[in-house]
Amino acid sequence: MTTARSDAFVFFGATGDLAYRQIFPALQALTRQGHLELPVIGVARSGWSLDQFRERARDSLAQHGTVDAATFDRLAARLRYISGDYHDGSTYEQLRRALGSASRPLHYLAIPPGMFEPVTRGLAASSCAAGARVIVEKPFGRDLASAQGLDRTLLARFAEDAIFRIDHYLGKEAVENLLYFRFANTFLEPVWHRGHVANVQFTMAEAFGVQGRGAFYDEVGTIRDVVQNHLLQMLALLTMEPPLDGGPDAIRDEKLRVLRAVRPVAPAEAVRGQFRGYREVAGVRADSQVETFAALRLHVDNARWRGVPFYIRAGKCLPVTCTEVTVELKPPSPAIFDIPGDGQSNYFRFRLSPDVAITIGARTKVPGEPMGGTATALVARCHAGSEMTPYERLLGDALRGDAALFTRGDTIEAAWRVVDPILNDAVPVTPYEPATWGPPSASHLLAAGNRWHDPAPQEVLP
Repeated sequence: MTTARSDAFVFFGATGDLAYRQIFPALQALTRQGHLELPVIGVARSGWSLDQFRERARDSLAQHGTVDAATFDRLAARLRYISGDYHDGSTYEQLRRALGSASRPLHYLAIPPGMFEPVTRGLAASSCAAGARVIVEKPFGRDLASAQGLDRTLLARFAEDAIFRIDHYLGKEAVENLLYFRFANTFLEPVWHRGHVANVQFTMAEAFGVQGRGAFYDEVGTIRDVVQNHLLQMLALLTMEPPLDGGPDAIRDEKLRVLRAVRPVAPAEAVRGQFRGYREVAGVRADSQVETFAALRLHVDNARWRGVPFYIRAGKCLPVTCTEVTVELKPPSPAIFDIPGDGQSNYFRFRLSPDVAITIGARTKVPGEPMGGTATALVARCHAGSEMTPYERLLGDALRGDAALFTRGDTIEAAWRVVDPILNDAVPVTPYEPATWGPPSASHLLAAGNRWHDPAPQEVLP
């Protein structure tokens, strides 16, 4: 894999929503740090002038951050703009001229997947793909077959190690902390397996609905939106074997290995829900069968995790907005003290949002003569400080050629294999009331003695 730094940044869809919300703020941050000393070329179909494009960038920063006048002036001086049709070869001829002597451009396709074919074809025909890297946004397909089709399109013009599939969730500081905490602490390894872990739960809850995104969400749903990508990537980080080293391929090899060990979800081990009122949202079909809630029971069929149930739960209009993972440990054996079997004895809880904390649950003796105990939590809180945004981190990594936080094509296919059996209405949708934890049938997925750990609005001591 080449790690030579890119010498130009090109982003297609430069007048779109993603560029407005995420890319321009990330570009200003990289400029401030001195990491963007190269041409920045926007390509879009809007017939704008360069001055209009620069004003769009300024407005983006005013709405989604802060305009740093000195830094913005440096960024604006590097901006170029090409207006053209993605199907027209002259658009790519303009781009080739704008690149000048740049020989290692980074192309960001902030466009729908249906446009990957004409854009990559145009880049190759104009020699803009030679020596280049390309970033593509999720969704990486709608199912396994379409994901494989997208890969064939990309691999026809770019080598695998030049393709950076961006999942912004992997650029979050809290998600990176999962990987670091897992492998930087020796006390975890003796208990991090089926002999001590009773179950693992992933919850990604949002208290809000889909207002303003009804048409988009009605084409995607919860499983495609966050389960197949964000949540399965988190599962891989917590369950994979130790990589040979900290290099990107070693880490991604182990993520692939564990995802291939995850059994495809049977329809009987999934619940799909839809909050009441969803079909009244603008852009949503009146007879929509798209899920706004999903709960799954997963099995990792390898020596470390065989027999341990993994539960995933995600949805809209739930009681809180929160993402956390709870790893519940088995009770001591033999149990010489009276310990309640409520899942609150020994556990690890990784709180990823809205606040960030790692909690270790233990039991300590209460004062007095009886040998009674109480639940105690050891909480390590993380303060954001100067935390980078996910796009700032990921764009900087891609410019350097560091692929560690990007997803490889074989790993994406492995994740699609897990959820493919429950797509396309294989599991009926059950209505649920807003501000509840989804359909009551989600509790039926739990093994005997297990219960859902409902997150509190903030990490609190017991």
